[in-house]
Amino acid sequence: MKHTGTKVMGWVAVAVLTLGASAAFAGKPVMKKQLTGVVNINSASAQQLDLLPGIGEKAARRIIEHRSKTPFTKVDDLRKVKGFGAKKLEKLKGFLTTSGPTTAALKKVPVEAKAEPAPAAQGRKPQGR
Repeated sequence: MKHTGTKVMGWVAVAVLTLGASAAFAGKPVMKKQLTGVVNINSASAQQLDLLPGIGEKAARRIIEHRSKTPFTKVDDLRKVKGFGAKKLEKLKGFLTTSGPTTAALKKVPVEAKAEPAPAAQGRKPQGR
């Protein structure tokens, strides 16, 4: 019986620590990184290309290799690069250009909390006079 009591006390301690930790973080807003600006796929560095969502070191290298042989005339030409299909290109289109400067930057923005729906007042009679 003593063993069971020890288990319960252990779980109570875990619960208290968890609640205390979540309360400590409650005051800090949760932040996420958001990409702003555009990336010129004809002149961006590997680091700038890496800012794009879903683009890593290998994909950046493939873009640079392709443009060194044949510059991109339009954003859709990126489909000629291995690993860039219609879906991926559609996700990136708003961040890509083939001319002008690369202005892309990551900035931290607060994550919006999802609003809880108000409880329905079904079955309750209004209190009043």
